[in-house]
Amino acid sequence: MTETALSSPEDIAAMTERAREVIRLNIEALDALERSIDVSLARAADVIMSRPGYVVVTGMGKSGHIGGKIAATLASTGTNAFFVHPAEMSHGDLGMLRPDVTVLALSNSGESRELRDPLIYCQRNGIPVIAVTQRPTSFLGRNAAVCLTMPKVAEACPNGLAPTTSTLMSLALGDALAMVLMDRRGFTALDFGLHHPGGALGMSLQSVREWMGDNAAAPAAVPTTASFSEVVSAVTEGRKGAVAVLNPDGTLGGIVTDGDIRRAFQRDIAALKAADIMSPNPITVDPDARMSDVVDLLTANKISNLFVVEEGRPTAIVHIAELMQAGYVS
Repeated sequence: MTETALSSPEDIAAMTERAREVIRLNIEALDALERSIDVSLARAADVIMSRPGYVVVTGMGKSGHIGGKIAATLASTGTNAFFVHPAEMSHGDLGMLRPDVTVLALSNSGESRELRDPLIYCQRNGIPVIAVTQRPTSFLGRNAAVCLTMPKVAEACPNGLAPTTSTLMSLALGDALAMVLMDRRGFTALDFGLHHPGGALGMSLQSVREWMGDNAAAPAAVPTTASFSEVVSAVTEGRKGAVAVLNPDGTLGGIVTDGDIRRAFQRDIAALKAADIMSPNPITVDPDARMSDVVDLLTANKISNLFVVEEGRPTAIVHIAELMQAGYVS
């Protein structure tokens, strides 16, 4: 096994400063980009909003990688979009460019030869192109209905060749356009959840009702008059560390947890009823609340479980261990 040579303190200092320089250049590029934003972005949003079809994002090389991310962001925030490789368009995928689409094309130089065929096709068929480039006079810029011109700044690459600051600006400009469109469409967190059901983020946007499903088990419950032993049995059988205490009309009157039971042993348990050891007015959640609200309630109040209540009656119990197992809580 080859040993890796350790860098000298001087080398470490030089590398650290170089990394900071790259970050500074990126910050300066974003500052310049912010100052350059003008009516063109609003015009681009108007074009997209006026078209019934998809936004087809395209770009070559690093611009293509950024384009793929922009397409994904657009699609998840209410603007139907997908990425198509420009070279593939010249070999049949131009058929994806229906008359009602909008093309968002990225090229720092604006002269990527792979973009020429798609751009000519769009011109012939009246398909509007939105360009993202540093050169508005380039082939891409001249053939665009709207040109989102990025400021000319130095790349962080010492040779001025590897796309660095330019790709960061393209990404930021794509995000800005996506968020403007999101605002224009009135796209809500609920809409986002419908587009993004997977992962911790999507799960947090689910409603409690969706998380419980149609077969949610009713929580363990006892009446206020239940004996101490009946309460212990109910908590044990329910396996959630808590039991609902019900008023005579079936509404939730309180909660008894494992902790309440332990504390009750300091008293005369033979005479205790559920009403004597319960915590009245427990924290509850509505079935239409988001799962993120449940996590916030459990965390803020430092509790392990809470009841889902509908019309005053407990319909389910949520335990933090289940949320950890499902990935809601790390």
